[in-house]
This record gives sequence, C-alpha cells and structure tokens, in this order.
Amino acid sequence: MRRRAFGAAATAALLILATAPAQARGARPVEARVWVTTVDRAEQLHERAPVAFARGGSPETTITIDPRTRYQSMDGFGASLTDSAASVLYRLDPAARDDALRSLFDPRAGIGVGFLRQPIGSSDFTAAAAHYSYDDVPAGRTDFALRHFSIDHDRAQILPLLRRARQLNPDLKIMGTPWSPPAWMKTSDSLIGGHLIDDPRIYDAYARYLVAFVQAYTRAGVPIDYLTVQNEPQNRHDGGYPGAAVPVAQEARVIAALGPLLRRVSPRTKILGYDHNWATHPGDVATTPPGEDPETDYPYRLLETPAARWVAGTAYHCYAGDPSAQTALHDAHPDKGIWFTECSGSHGPADTPEQIFRGTLTWHARTLAIGATRNWAKSVVNWNIALDHTGGPHLGGCGTCTGLLTLQADGTVTRDAEYFTIGHLAKFVRPGAVRIASTSFGTTGWNGQIMDVAFRNPDGSTALVVHNENDDPRTFAVAVGGRSFVYTLPGGALATFTWPRGITADRDPVPLTGVTATASPAGETPAAAVDGDASTRWSSGAAQQPGQYLQADLGRARVFRRVAIDSGGYTGDYARGWELTASTDGATWRTLARGAGAGQLNTVDLRPTRARYLRITSTGSSGSWWSIADLRLYR
Repeated sequence: MRRRAFGAAATAALLILATAPAQARGARPVEARVWVTTVDRAEQLHERAPVAFARGGSPETTITIDPRTRYQSMDGFGASLTDSAASVLYRLDPAARDDALRSLFDPRAGIGVGFLRQPIGSSDFTAAAAHYSYDDVPAGRTDFALRHFSIDHDRAQILPLLRRARQLNPDLKIMGTPWSPPAWMKTSDSLIGGHLIDDPRIYDAYARYLVAFVQAYTRAGVPIDYLTVQNEPQNRHDGGYPGAAVPVAQEARVIAALGPLLRRVSPRTKILGYDHNWATHPGDVATTPPGEDPETDYPYRLLETPAARWVAGTAYHCYAGDPSAQTALHDAHPDKGIWFTECSGSHGPADTPEQIFRGTLTWHARTLAIGATRNWAKSVVNWNIALDHTGGPHLGGCGTCTGLLTLQADGTVTRDAEYFTIGHLAKFVRPGAVRIASTSFGTTGWNGQIMDVAFRNPDGSTALVVHNENDDPRTFAVAVGGRSFVYTLPGGALATFTWPRGITADRDPVPLTGVTATASPAGETPAAAVDGDASTRWSSGAAQQPGQYLQADLGRARVFRRVAIDSGGYTGDYARGWELTASTDGATWRTLARGAGAGQLNTVDLRPTRARYLRITSTGSSGSWWSIADLRLYR
C-alpha cells in the first residue's frame, strides 16, 4: 500500500541557490500585493496585507516563475453586453446604472473589463418581443442592395452603454459576432435554423452586411476590433433562438469575400474563425444531416483553406472539450492567435446561491482564468455581463445562465462569481501583457493542487493568478530570480499577486524539446518528468530506496549551470537523499553533486557543465514514493 508524508514539518526542501548579497541595511523589501476571493464570499477581491520577497527558497511546493520565457500577448478579459444585459442595466436609475458600469469597466474603481463580444443582431439573450437582424424584410423577399440595413435597434440602449464603457476604459476591445445571417440569406428563410444559401451572391451580400455593421458601429462611436462570421457554426439545434449551420467551405467563402472589404474600409478589424467549442459537441455530431461531414476538425480545416490568409486566429467556447484543444491548434498553426470568447456560468434547479457561487468560482478559475490562458488564449470572455435574478430576460436558449452582475428582485445589484474570476485577470493584467512561464501543479480536470498563470505587464510589473483547487488550505511558495515568498490560500480560493519591475530571472532556461527519460523502477510515466508540465509527474511506484533513479537523455550534449529537480505538488514525495551524475556517452558517468533532501524543490548550482545524459539517483529511504514533476536546466 502506498504511504505518503503530508505534514508541513516534513516538507522542508534543500535549496542550493546562487548566493546574492544580503539586502542592504535599511532598504525597503520588495513586496507583492495580494487580492483574494474565497468560495464563502467572506473575501471578494479583498486586498490583504502584502507579502515580502526574501532571498533564497522555500521547503514548500514552489511556483517557479521565469520572466524570460514568454508566450502569447493578452488582449483583454470580459463578457458580452447582450440585448438582455442592456435591458437589465436600463432598469436601474441613471446613477445606479453608472455605478454598475464603473464596477465593470473602470480599471481603478472597478475590475477594468477590457473585452466585449457583441451579438450582431439578436441572440437567445434578447429582451425584445421578437428576434431581429439588421436587415429584416418580409418572408420571400431579398435585399441584396442592403437598403433596409439599420442598427437603429441598438441606438436606444446598447450603443450608449458601449460608448460609456469606452469612456471608462479607453483600452476596451470589441468583437462582433452574428448568431444568424438575415433570414433572407438562409435556406430556412428564418433567423432560426437553416444553412446559409450556397450562392456567390449570398456570400458577397453577407460579407457586405458584416462590413456595414462595422462601419455603422464605428460611426456611432464604437469601433470593432474583431469579427467572426457565425456564432457556433456547428450548432444545429432549434433552441428557439437565432442560429445557422455554416460548414467550413461556406465560412471560408464568406471570409474570402469579407477580408478584402475589411482591409479597405476598416483595417483595424481582424477576422477570427470558428467561434465554437474546444471539441465538436456530441449533439452537433448527432444532428449532422445524412451525407454531411460533421467536420470535427473544423478549425484545422478552415486554417488550411486559402481564406486563412484573412484570418487572425481562432475563437473558442467552453461547452465541449477542454482548453488543451487550444494548444493543439497553436502547435499546428503557431502563426495564428487563439481567443477564448464565450462561457456562461450555469446551475441546477435545486442549487442554492452558495452552491452556485462556489461551483462557478472554482470551475471558472481553473478552466478559464488559468486553463484557457495557459493554453494560449489571448482573451477570456464570459457570456452575459448582466442578467436579472431569473437568469433573463431571454428569448429561447439558456434558462439557467448567470452573469457577472445580477439585478435582484429588490432592485439591488450583486456581483457574482464570474465578476471575480474575470476581475482577478482584468484588473491586474493590462492590454499587451505577455504570459510568462510559471510552474503549475493543478489541472482543469481537478486534482486538488495549486495552479497558476503569470503575466509580465508592459510597465514591467508582474501579475500572478493562483487558485487552490483543494477544499483545504494549501501552503505554497512563489520563487523568481533567487527570491521567494510563502503564502497560504484557503480551500477553493482565487488570488492575484502583483509586484513591481525589478525582480527577474538570473538564468536562462535550456529548452528541453525532444528530451526523453527512463527510470528504475519505471513507476509512473518517466516522460512526465521532462514534459515541461508540472501537473504531470514520474513517481517511483514504490517506497524510496537507494539506487532508484530517473535518467534524462537530452538528445545531444548541452551546456548548463543549474539543475532544478521539482517534486511537484504532492507534499512528501521528495528524495530523502540524492546524487546528480552526468555523462556525454551514457556509459561513463561523473558526479556533479550530492545532497540530503528535505522538501519539494532542489535547485543545484554548478560550474558550467556539458553533458547529454543526466541521472538523479536516490540515496535515501522513505515509506513515501519519490516523484519528479519537472526537471529544468538553466544556462
């Protein structure tokens, strides 16, 4: 039977760090500011006392941040100001409405929402009595000249709110998405159901319709930064709200017509493709008409068409699959961006408000705030920015969705879990920030560990978002550039840490692409120790004994000056004693260092060393298994 040691006293780590001069006497220590949201609402983006960085490391599970390893730049975080959301906000008197908008968009007084995804025409969250597009004509008629095009419906509530949002946050980005083309462009002659008619004149007309929207909104003071041609193009369900099936070939034809028009009249507006789930929903596969391809690889196919030249990247939703799909597409098309553009909180009929808040906070924290961004998303966008206490108004579609804000029956406005999951990003991660490397031990599927994502802002400051997946408090350390601090988060809590420029890495990482690993005993997945993912690990599968080892083949001789041996989030799975050896040929070995383990992270500084093979050998005994979640080398 497997035995583990979990006590905090048993987790002191050996850290052999490059020594640095002690902090000058009297100098002010570098501190991280801390904001926390807890699942019981006791803290809601509450700023706690700051925590100071100290020289050296920690015995705790350690989030190691590497500002020199950079990933995608960030555009913003937010939701959708739907027709329903606008209607709800307009039930408030002007002062209360402006307070609500400030709480959403003001970067100082609120959370600084910086990205809105706006329906082009009607969606299921429509307060009007009937669904609408911007070019409605009587059944059986057409309007290829777009003589009836008008955005007048939006002038009363939606556009004034958007203009005010842009005043409060001048960095706000806006994306337009249609739930359906005008009915006369579809096989159903209805906003609900049907396909886009397969006719070059229709493709041209639809492209001009979308450009007319961009131009009309720009004239109204709301320029459009991004545009998709169809919300959820594989969603064939008749949910009583607008939708259209638009296969890859049709979307490509619309984009081929749209791209040159946008370049001419609105070059700032970028086209995003797909705008649907991480994986094709089983219901969409089941409703594929006989003889049609369900196109379960839709975004890949779209980016392989000639129309891809006009596509900046791909937009994703959360209702099927998981965020790893974003990384898979990025790896296949690294020149194209990834945006996450829709997910709604929801609940069961018997769920209490406390259950809804807890479940939404924890799922959105691990899956969207951290999971989506760690998988290349440049944005995280929820669905409705505001709804009433009934989850509406809506016209078809979702009856259990939640918003960032809720207008209660007594006229008060409450901030819900999605407000805080977006807020922990939007308030602290500025437009143009870049995600940087950080070790994370949790998974979107829930494994009870600490997970995180880190960003470097344009001003050089750092924002680190951390979620404790476990129901119990967890203690962890944050390390960067030879400094660290230790913190404890309550069970389920979400936190953001920020600190100013000046703390940076003191070594460059050695890329480990193509590195392989073997172990004795083989235990659990030796390759997981060298996959660059600290949420996976090799474990010995047996109690620790001298002579057990993990060996890495670097593929070729490489030069390094530091080795980090990270045992990950399972406290107690560190080697009680270890020896580090190296070889150029796999036959002749030399000893680089030895030590007595005492915690999760061992960082070994060396003279410049050239080797192809590294072996970490256990020299101690323990009833606990031995794990290595992440092996890292530095120059």
